[in-house]
Amino acid sequence: MAAAAAAAVGGQQPSQSELAASGLALDKAATAAHLKAALSRPDNRAGAEELQALLERVLSAERPLAAAAGGEDAAAAGGGGGPGAAEEEALEWCKCLLAGGGGYDEFCAAVRAYDPAALCGLVWTANFVAYRCRTCGISPCMSLCAECFHQGDHTGHDFNMFRSQAGGACDCGDSNVMRESGFCKRHQIKSSSNIPCVPKDLLMMSEFVLPRFIFCLIQYLREGYNEPAADGPSEKDLNKVLQLLEPQISFLEDLTKMGGAMRSVLTQVLTNQQNYKDLTSGLGENACAKKSHEKYLIALKSSGLTYPEDKLVYGVQEPSAGTSSLAVQGFVGATGTLGQVDSSDEDDQDGSQGLGKRKRVKLSSGTKDQSIMDVLKHKSFLEELLFWTIKYEFPQKMVTFLLNMLPDQEYKVAFTKTFVQHYAFIMKTLKKSHESDTMSNRIVHISVQLFSNEELARQVTEECQLLDIMVTVLLYMMESCLIKSELQDEENSLHVVVNCGEALLKNNTYWPLVSDFINILSHQSVAKRFLEDHGLLVTWMNFVSFFQGMNLNKRELNEHVEFESQTYYAAFAAELEACAQPMWGLLSHCKVRETQEYTRNVVRYCLEALQDWFDAINFVDEPAPNQVTFHLPLHRYYAMFLSKAVKCQELDLDSVLPDQEMLMKLMIHPLQIQASLAEIHSNMWVRNGLQIKGQAMTYVQSHFCNSMIDPDIYLLQVCASRLDPDYFISSVFERFKVVDLLTMASQHQNTVLDAEHERSMLEGALTFLVILLSLRLHLGMSDDEILRAEMVAQLCMNDRTHSSLLDLISFKFLLVAGSKIKNPNPKSGIIPGSYSFESVLSAVADFKAPVFEPGGSMQQGMYTPKAEVWDQEFDPVMVILRTVYRRDVQSAMDRYTAFLKQSGKFPGNPWPPYKKRTSLHPSYKGLMRLLHCKTLHIVLFTLLYKILMDHQNLSEHVLCMVLYLIELGLENSADEESDEEASVGGPERCHDSWFPGSNLVSNMRHFINYVRVRVPETAPEVKRDSPASTSSDNLGSLHNSGTAQVFSLVAERRKKFQEIINRSSSEANQVVRPKTSNKWSAPGSAPQLTTAILEIKESILSLLIKLHHKLSGKQNSYYPPWLDDIEILIQPEIPKYSHGDGITAVERILLKAASQSRMNKRIIEEICRKVTPPVPPKKVTAAEKKTLDKEERRQKARERQQKLLAEFASRQKSFMETAMDVDSPENDIPMDITTAEPQVSEAVYDCVICGQSGPSSEDRPTGLVVLLQASSVLGQCRDNVEPKKLPITEEEQIYPWDTCAAVHDVRLSLLQRYFKDSSCLLAVSIGWEGGVFVQTCGHTLHIDCHKSYMESLRNDQVLQGFSVDKGEFTCPLCRQFANSVLPCYPGSNVENNLWQRPSNKSIHDLIKEVEELQGRPGAFPSETNLSKEMESVMKDIKNTTQKKYRDYSKTPGSPDNDFLFMYSVARTNLELELIHRGGNLCSGGASTAGKRSCLNQLFHVLALHMRLYSIDSEYNPWRKLTQLGEMNPQLGNEEQQPEVPILYHDVTSLLLIQILMMPQPLRKDHFTCIVKVLFTLLYTQALAALSVKCSEEDRSAWKHEGTLKKNTCDAEKSYEVLLSFVISELSKGKLYHEEGTQECAMVNPTAWSPEFMEKYLQDFCLPFLRITSLLQHHLFGEDLPSCQEEEEFSVLASCLGLLPTFYQTEHPFISASCLDWPVPAFDIITQWCFEIKSFTERHAEQGKALLIQESKWKLPHLLQLPENYNTIFQYYHRKTCSVCTKVPKDPAVCLVCGTFVCLKGSCCKQQSYCECVLARQTSLHL
Repeated sequence: MAAAAAAAVGGQQPSQSELAASGLALDKAATAAHLKAALSRPDNRAGAEELQALLERVLSAERPLAAAAGGEDAAAAGGGGGPGAAEEEALEWCKCLLAGGGGYDEFCAAVRAYDPAALCGLVWTANFVAYRCRTCGISPCMSLCAECFHQGDHTGHDFNMFRSQAGGACDCGDSNVMRESGFCKRHQIKSSSNIPCVPKDLLMMSEFVLPRFIFCLIQYLREGYNEPAADGPSEKDLNKVLQLLEPQISFLEDLTKMGGAMRSVLTQVLTNQQNYKDLTSGLGENACAKKSHEKYLIALKSSGLTYPEDKLVYGVQEPSAGTSSLAVQGFVGATGTLGQVDSSDEDDQDGSQGLGKRKRVKLSSGTKDQSIMDVLKHKSFLEELLFWTIKYEFPQKMVTFLLNMLPDQEYKVAFTKTFVQHYAFIMKTLKKSHESDTMSNRIVHISVQLFSNEELARQVTEECQLLDIMVTVLLYMMESCLIKSELQDEENSLHVVVNCGEALLKNNTYWPLVSDFINILSHQSVAKRFLEDHGLLVTWMNFVSFFQGMNLNKRELNEHVEFESQTYYAAFAAELEACAQPMWGLLSHCKVRETQEYTRNVVRYCLEALQDWFDAINFVDEPAPNQVTFHLPLHRYYAMFLSKAVKCQELDLDSVLPDQEMLMKLMIHPLQIQASLAEIHSNMWVRNGLQIKGQAMTYVQSHFCNSMIDPDIYLLQVCASRLDPDYFISSVFERFKVVDLLTMASQHQNTVLDAEHERSMLEGALTFLVILLSLRLHLGMSDDEILRAEMVAQLCMNDRTHSSLLDLISFKFLLVAGSKIKNPNPKSGIIPGSYSFESVLSAVADFKAPVFEPGGSMQQGMYTPKAEVWDQEFDPVMVILRTVYRRDVQSAMDRYTAFLKQSGKFPGNPWPPYKKRTSLHPSYKGLMRLLHCKTLHIVLFTLLYKILMDHQNLSEHVLCMVLYLIELGLENSADEESDEEASVGGPERCHDSWFPGSNLVSNMRHFINYVRVRVPETAPEVKRDSPASTSSDNLGSLHNSGTAQVFSLVAERRKKFQEIINRSSSEANQVVRPKTSNKWSAPGSAPQLTTAILEIKESILSLLIKLHHKLSGKQNSYYPPWLDDIEILIQPEIPKYSHGDGITAVERILLKAASQSRMNKRIIEEICRKVTPPVPPKKVTAAEKKTLDKEERRQKARERQQKLLAEFASRQKSFMETAMDVDSPENDIPMDITTAEPQVSEAVYDCVICGQSGPSSEDRPTGLVVLLQASSVLGQCRDNVEPKKLPITEEEQIYPWDTCAAVHDVRLSLLQRYFKDSSCLLAVSIGWEGGVFVQTCGHTLHIDCHKSYMESLRNDQVLQGFSVDKGEFTCPLCRQFANSVLPCYPGSNVENNLWQRPSNKSIHDLIKEVEELQGRPGAFPSETNLSKEMESVMKDIKNTTQKKYRDYSKTPGSPDNDFLFMYSVARTNLELELIHRGGNLCSGGASTAGKRSCLNQLFHVLALHMRLYSIDSEYNPWRKLTQLGEMNPQLGNEEQQPEVPILYHDVTSLLLIQILMMPQPLRKDHFTCIVKVLFTLLYTQALAALSVKCSEEDRSAWKHEGTLKKNTCDAEKSYEVLLSFVISELSKGKLYHEEGTQECAMVNPTAWSPEFMEKYLQDFCLPFLRITSLLQHHLFGEDLPSCQEEEEFSVLASCLGLLPTFYQTEHPFISASCLDWPVPAFDIITQWCFEIKSFTERHAEQGKALLIQESKWKLPHLLQLPENYNTIFQYYHRKTCSVCTKVPKDPAVCLVCGTFVCLKGSCCKQQSYCECVLARQTSLHL
């Protein structure tokens, strides 16, 4: 074979072969069969030579692919028809040769029959829908194709469907990635006996043909790449080459799909080193092969790579695995050459000069730095094929081919090794790529398949130094973007950090490599090697140090920063992904005692790196002022490994802690971050812009807090537990800059903080101390306790959905807990799930099911805390720690307050409750020393005194935190009884005269008589005389007894403490370091201060008791409760003290102090006796007294509130009188109004653009911002309450025959068939489908301002989510989406109120006036700006919906269409508002705070345009309603069809026509007149419909009964008489004679009782009354009445003026009493019925159908979804679109009507197929 190949390459073929090749070329099949037979012989040399010659000609390497790509004539190069035809011909040859003369399809089928592969391996690309089952998965990256998932049994499993982000492959059948129980039926493990052996001759031809074919492909890739010379190819050139090669790559991809047998052959071909060497070496005389090899070498060189045979470069042969390690140079550029290897101080060669020197970092044995970064040697087709895949930036087809081969295990190993070999090259290509996002996805697509398999990852780690390569590549990648750190010592710093502004970090380019690293660290065997390898750990810490101190912020003190950098996004993402996630991966393997050594290794090298960092930045003991970095990954590595060591590995904490000096250094920067957070929230960094607040919020945000603030707090807790507590406490107050505030003087001078910031900084310092001392996340809480605390904190802030809770908690909890989820990389698409999550959630929260709001929007299902959680587990400290926004803390407190009030536990405004803490782990007991140190006690005493004395800058929050700290100290007291405690602590503590000891319990009772303070000379204390003698045991003769001296003493102690450390250090270079912050301890620094002595004579206990008096507002308010009940001192928890305000907190503390010390108890009693003189025994208990006190306080609060409200109302009234005092123009007042009427001001509008206020005018109109939308929701109302189900099978379909839209369409078609078209278009409303809905946000603007705004939007180059050219914009104020402006009609603000006075005119006069006003032609408005805008908005309204929804006339373009459309717009908006209110106007619907309405303005626009049309007075329905005429039968003929009978008219449509045809503004008495007249028609229609629905017997009975009452006085208001008359009139025609009447009887005759008939009539009329009431509400501003459902009819009728004022309500309500006939009832009914009689004589059936109108539609509902949503996705993801007959890429289904569409498909948009395509409001995007 080799000889034949060599002969072929050398071109020495015998002439016989040439003849054979040329002769046999005519018949491919015969040639293939001949060659197969020749190769099957024992001596197949001749056959091999023939085949090689044929392949040499067919797959000619001399075909100039690049020339063809350049457009040159290539026809002569390889056959006719150009390169495309030649390639096609070559592929045909290959197929024939592989098939050996048989059919290619038969060959494929035969090969598939021998598929031994037990793996699926289906490869997919981005956006593919796949499944992940966490129950079956071993690797978190496991995924399944839909087919394998559905054929497996995953019932009850924790699975999810996801849309692939980067592509993937199906893992079904791979037992390394998933459990066998989850395999589908096809991929259950197959035994080799099931699959027969592959016949030798089946794949024989493949073994000969494929090497040459793949070599040909590689040659094409070489040619195509190198054509554009040294500058590198453009993206366009690369794509062109790939396009030309697509058929060849697709052919290879098809081969992989033939199954395991063919993949095995391909593996042998791709990995055979001899074949590769023979074909690609470039040796011999073949010019083409030589040229190809040269281009390959050029490509290597241009990539910064070297071919190892070039001995001039390295001078050594390829080193063996045991070669000693080489140094990684600190600043070697990733693409530069290394230069001299042993130069330890080499400067950066990649443009980063002046960054100083770097230490060499040794890599582990066997690592070859140069070969990792710069050397590549290809030994097989697979290796070079991957090289070109990378070079061409991972073309999708190549990636798919390479991945399709992975089910072959031998190939998988070889490919993984090849991938690792090229890892550095991948990094270099990724950095240079312009499409790094796409390339990143493709890289991860490959690597996740390789590194998710633990066995394979372990193998390549051992054999290919995978860990060394990955770490080195990451190090080199980051070294290319380093800059000098400016932290601390800007000039002399030697530290370098990554530049977050570089594209590498800004674009997240590094994430594929980091993702791979995290993936392999999830495997225990690989992580174990990493943690054991000291060299690797050193290198990794070096890598992490690049992020230490990055993105430094410097506080702007003078001017606002000019440019707000957004690099902090990149910085936080980089620390989380590149540092924190690998850390969590490593920590997950350090969970047992046996892994102690790993932790020791990490801690050791982490501390070394930290020491190097401190040295590099020249850190002594004080941080540089006004600087902060939120990025300290080395600190956080150290902290988290410490935590794990104590919690899981039983390591002694002290054994892994450094000395005291190092601890002091370690605490400084995390403490600086905490102080800076307080500064940022105090607006001290405001000149740095919003981005600094963004950093502060990100630092505590849910996805970052576990990797940032939590480790920082924990590290500070560790430092505090081991350092001197006085030193730590004083450091905290120094860092927060509030030392000067902590004086007992009423005035002070703060040299480092403005007075406006003092309060919030003091609050920040105290809150930090509370968090530090309360938090137990890493100090003893179990994983379940942490999860519960996190969940309670989130739920207390707000009710949460399940998904938001999972997002807020699971990510961080699973990382901290080290759960089975190995890879927490958010890019991987994993949704972490936890079984304990669900159990804890059910324990702490109740589920509130989803509900529909009155507006139709759905409130999602939420979890809300259980009552016992609020009662016992609400932890304000945890809430403060977890809030991103400060308002969330207030939200939690508001909810807590509401719970207490509702449960009756506390009626007032409570304080945050004190929560008992989990006991500390023994290793951290030292933390509690902070609570028992004199410095803290002095601070607490001082603050209590200042609060009592009402000093400035102290808040309730300060007091709350002070009390919290005192209570924490009492809870964690060292001795239960501290009565005889002596002064402890050695000689250095003896001179501290404030307190005798350090225990809070005893110090609380210690009285301090006098203190000396430093105060400004203007302070009131200066004027006091000094006391004659001072108390010797408290003040003495010492100079350090004042508050100022106490804090200078603290500074002195810090100096002394540092000197002790320096003295005890044996290292020669440790010297006494100077204090850098002497400003804290220099008493003479402020010469204007003077000394004053204050008389205090208080203890903490006495201050607390006086605070109780102050808070309660009553003297002597505290009475020790144990005097009444001594048992109270023994009870551990007393429920009555659990919740309350400051008074409760003080009482709880005093009780605890008394219960812990008999002496405290006695002193409290003495203080109370001194303050309160002895009184006789109390008649009321303490509890009753407390209640009375609270009542008194509440009364005072109510009085204050009433006073404030009254003052506010007075101011408001004054403002309104001033603002609204504008007279109405006289000509606006109608003639009927007398001059005595009050004048009304014009409506004033605020323009949200220019900010001016004023009325809307003809010249400068104001408009409402509106959104016009076409809606078909109304048309989906049905007469059936039962909701329809969403179809999930082909058999299940939704037919719209019973929808409101369908019924109205049928009715209109029926009318148009028999009646005059113009008359039909006045008898109905349209808009049930495609109706125009007008919404507004309520904001107004000038029309001219709007035009300028739109112009600015057009010129704005920023990408917008709307189309400005279509008139779309967002409201300038609220940013709500809009697309038009509705002009406001000039007029008074309450113009309609003037028209609501009762009129004395009779109904007949009003009827004449209405007719006369309607008869006046509407003049075309004058050409003003207002009229132009009204015309413009009308066009917008018309264009909103499609032509088919507004053109119903038989005559296209008829004006009747416009008339119908305009009044139907009004109908649509009224009906939709009614739906928004719940379908009725009962108490719920009437009081619903509906959306801001624009109906008033809309009516003006519609009326203006409708008045331009005139209805012929002869055909005006108003005449038929109010006048008697001659009853001539309208027989109609072919030319002239009759008018629509008045009883067939839709009454609501008539109402809108009548009102919109009237001049505006409409008078109230005219409106009432129209309603009364139309009600008579409606009632008659109800009677007619009733008569048709019942049986002949019932009609006879009613006819007879009514006839008897006809002559009574109120016959016209009796439904029996009227019904009888209607029946008798309609009986004259054929209405009742057609068909069997029994079939028409829709109701059981026995049900026709008087009550039932009354209910039927009311139900028939109610929809009209509701719409009319809404219309009255909008036109005249009247409030909607509130009523119960059973009285809705009577209340609405009364509100509309239908009921006579003298109507008696004692009797049962009769709807007929609302009738007010304009003409004699029986005459007009006779006239109306005559029209029906004329029609039914010819069309009885249709006449009956038109009389029965369905008026009671149910509200539209969303379709009912199946229990299992997965069935929706399964069905609709395969369903084809009915328009384009393709499976949509983005399928969507409307949840109102069930229509299935392509969401973004142009086919559906053009057809306007469904509302979800146009508005996308009701669609479910799948």
